[in-house]
Amino acid sequence: MPAADTGASTVVGADAVTADSRMRPGGPGYRRVSLALFLAGVATFALLYSTQALLPLVSRDFGVTASAASWTVSGATGGLALFVLPMSALSERFGRRTLMTASLAVAVTVGLLVPFAPSLGTLIALRAVQGAALAGLPASATAYLAEEVTPKALITAIGLFVAGNSVGGMSGRVITGWVAQEWGWRVAVGTIGVIAVACALAFRLLLPEPKHFKAGSLHPRVLARTVRDHLADPLLRRLYAIGALFMTVFGGVYTVIGYRLTDRPFGLPQGVIGSIFLVYLVGTVTASTAGRLVGRLGRRGALYLAAGTTTAGLLLSLASTLPLVLLGLVLITAGFFTGHAVASSAVSHTAKRGRAQASALYQSAYYIGSSTGSTLGAVAFHAGGWAGTAGMGVLAVLGVVTITLFGSRAARLAVRVA
Repeated sequence: MPAADTGASTVVGADAVTADSRMRPGGPGYRRVSLALFLAGVATFALLYSTQALLPLVSRDFGVTASAASWTVSGATGGLALFVLPMSALSERFGRRTLMTASLAVAVTVGLLVPFAPSLGTLIALRAVQGAALAGLPASATAYLAEEVTPKALITAIGLFVAGNSVGGMSGRVITGWVAQEWGWRVAVGTIGVIAVACALAFRLLLPEPKHFKAGSLHPRVLARTVRDHLADPLLRRLYAIGALFMTVFGGVYTVIGYRLTDRPFGLPQGVIGSIFLVYLVGTVTASTAGRLVGRLGRRGALYLAAGTTTAGLLLSLASTLPLVLLGLVLITAGFFTGHAVASSAVSHTAKRGRAQASALYQSAYYIGSSTGSTLGAVAFHAGGWAGTAGMGVLAVLGVVTITLFGSRAARLAVRVA
């Protein structure tokens, strides 16, 4: 019987056409997509963490403690964690490109209002709204890539988006540090708002219309079933926990590092402290090469390497000499971005349907980790100095190793049963 007469052959042929029409490195549109989502990542992290390097100045301006000022970071990441799942549902109905555009538009508008906050409470509220708006970016971006890019190129494409996150986080902190040293933290966050506007406009012009998006249902019952199915998957649960724990370390370290470096024995000025965040360039490189690392070591091997690198960095950061502290930050950053790129791409690969919700759950866990790390890191610093913050980070990394070991054991048992 001719292949056209069989349902099975027809489906396979359709799948082959769909796979062949997806973008791949070197193909038409791939560079535009990569640059557009890179810029979206820059805007997202620059806005989301715009106050992090400025916390000592915020504390001084409003007369509050480090733990109180840290809520300007935790409020933004908490807002994102809370709204990322509802935003992913909207992206299933209205499209990834539409939602990402709307989210960036709201976030940059709020970013231009943040410098005029009259009180800490107002500042935290604006930052929470900004984080909620940015929730439309992470899950929609990874779902867009999973639909429009070939599977073999997915890890690399997501790695480039994560690299944009690292560039945004780095440039935002460096720029705010030097601007704040001359004109104060309000002008600094305003500058980031203007830069984010430019990124948002370029993103909208560059990102192509999706060709493989199929609108889903907004019915709460359908969404609840999809979320339940994802949470019932042991591998996805482990990946969500790993993302949260890595971000707990990263959020705690970079929320508190400014306080440590302004204090004795370092006593660095704000501009120099902002420049410390140039180590984010390490994250740009490690995130974009995560695909090759997984190819050599496997997913679990890459996670073990990321955890070991992060732990080594935390221990080095306990030193009282600046070069060793900087080397520690380099290792922490490299380990974090590697672990994040590996875990987030594994989520998109594992989820066969409802990818936006699967990615949204990962992002929610990830930013809950950021909020938790920012708050606990500040509390630990207040109670035990930098050793307290580093100790909290080591415990979180031990959690990553434990979960990964459990996953390895589960995989071996599954092979034996099969």
